[in-house]
Amino acid sequence: MALGWERLARHASLPTQSADFTVSLAETVLANVPLRLIEAVGPDGLEAMLPLCCAPGRFARWRVPGSQEVFEPVDALCRDADAAHRLARLLVADGRPLDLARIPAASPLIPALTTAMKGRGRVSIRPATAMPTIRLGSEWRDPEDRFSSRRRSDFRRAARRAAEFGNVQCEMLAPTYDTFDALFDEAIAVEAKSWKRAAGTAIACEPAKEAFFRRYLAAACARGEGRVAFLRIDGRVVAMQLAVEWAGRYWLYKIGYDEAYARCSPGTLLMLHALRDAVERGLTGFELMGDAEAWIADLWTREVHECVRLRTYPYAAAGAFAWAADAFAWARLRLRARAK
Repeated sequence: MALGWERLARHASLPTQSADFTVSLAETVLANVPLRLIEAVGPDGLEAMLPLCCAPGRFARWRVPGSQEVFEPVDALCRDADAAHRLARLLVADGRPLDLARIPAASPLIPALTTAMKGRGRVSIRPATAMPTIRLGSEWRDPEDRFSSRRRSDFRRAARRAAEFGNVQCEMLAPTYDTFDALFDEAIAVEAKSWKRAAGTAIACEPAKEAFFRRYLAAACARGEGRVAFLRIDGRVVAMQLAVEWAGRYWLYKIGYDEAYARCSPGTLLMLHALRDAVERGLTGFELMGDAEAWIADLWTREVHECVRLRTYPYAAAGAFAWAADAFAWARLRLRARAK
């Protein structure tokens, strides 16, 4: 399986399609959840695959590992459109409803599943949280110049305030597998000093999620793809980024900063450094994983990779049950919206 996965990896469009991502989930946040790998095999061997998991029970749906646990976009690995259609036919033949919560809108699996479900059930395709992106070029070599005069003034003010705290230093590190753990500990300690701890969303608040990111990013470091960025003031880490450099782009998974230094916007200063560093090293994109949050659109980018949520409802008892559950949920949402 591992060899076939690696052979298909060159057709991936997301780092979350790697074997390391799924294996890391299986060993941490999904340790007690059975996983199944749907594989389409053609004359030349393995042509497409999709890892799936589901809750116990006759009417439980298949879903992509990680969609609920870390809310990252995930897609099937397909060699080409024909392979996507072969995989879709296998998924439909299984007979269990499918919920792909956040799949790229350009995925070849979407038209393949739509075709395969004809006469076999219903398909629902709705907008999902998009993935913000910044296309990098020489114009980003001095990222401050991409912003309005007011924003540039804000950046200069933040830099002056940071200097008032002490000596400011930015680092973009490419840890080895052996050096990653200590840097990861520093990074999550900083995140725990932000509003995320009170909100319960800091990595350190969820041991299983912490174990996942440690396992997954350490594996990325073993391949030379893991990145840890720090902004230090007098040697103390006050802002961090956890990322993967893959396919010529910088994929940002986690950010955090120490709220004691909030008046100098350390996360913003580190972001400017990371953008400048990415351009200097010839990267072509800066991908902000996770939610398309308002602060990203307000400050950094309005450009996104569109994603959708695709759900299938086979003409069977499990499909009818899934359709009824979703119809009830949609009705409740509409009633709440009207009440507001």
